[in-house]
Amino acid sequence: MNGATATTHRLRSEDNTVTFSQKAFSLLQYPLPHHALSRLTGRFAQCDNLWVKDPLIKAFIKRFKVDMSQALEPDPTAYATFNDFFTRALKADARPLGDGLLSPADGTLSQYGRLTAGQLVQAKGHTFSAQTLLGGDSALAEEFMGGSFATVYLSPSDYHRVHMPVTGTLREMIYVPGRLFSVNQATANYVPGLFARNERLVCIFDTENGPMAMVLVGAMIVAAIETVWSGQVTPLSGHPQRMQFGQPIVLEKGAEMGRFKLGSTVVMCFAKPINFDNNPLGAKVEMGQRLGSP
Repeated sequence: MNGATATTHRLRSEDNTVTFSQKAFSLLQYPLPHHALSRLTGRFAQCDNLWVKDPLIKAFIKRFKVDMSQALEPDPTAYATFNDFFTRALKADARPLGDGLLSPADGTLSQYGRLTAGQLVQAKGHTFSAQTLLGGDSALAEEFMGGSFATVYLSPSDYHRVHMPVTGTLREMIYVPGRLFSVNQATANYVPGLFARNERLVCIFDTENGPMAMVLVGAMIVAAIETVWSGQVTPLSGHPQRMQFGQPIVLEKGAEMGRFKLGSTVVMCFAKPINFDNNPLGAKVEMGQRLGSP
């Protein structure tokens, strides 16, 4: 066997091992008590005992190579709880805003493109419907037919506040109950309709370019999702809840709109086509970075 053939066989073997591992990891998640594990983690992350939270924060920084030099408060021991550290603010100049449509968060640009026949791409070979993602409302989903979408996955090391990609006025907020599968490449590849199965918060904004949906997707050990106008929103009861607010809530481009207490994903839907820049799938992006133009 020559060197080229041996290398090919080795790479195929490695690919098969990775595929098997990802599939096994995904299958093992189905029987887990997602919500119980996540709520337990949430209580632990809210502990203010110095002997618990300080070692936890320092270990997390070391494990995930978190850059604290960008944090408004760089001292890990200054945070009252792990959650306060995880949702830390950044220095004012840490994320300059670009022009056009902005990334709403630090993370990985996992997918983007057109909403073809009302379908969004989850991963290669997997799609899911805008109607299911948005809570089952066919009239609402119809507003986004022919539009575009983009998905940003937040890893543990990322900044976990979510900001506005464009200026918008909040129309309504919809809490959609669901499972809490882990969100990563393995589950995206092997859990059908992942983002439309997990618990999520759908925020509908009216913008100068038509409606925009900001969908904050929950995941395993995501203890809660917050918005700047209503505070902590999840967990709620086990059925969809639609919420409207008495006075107009206008958020400027780049303004904070929410945050995750432990990681997850933002899926954006736009009623009109977006001219996306030529970013490769899987590229790292930062909050405020230009993604394209409406």
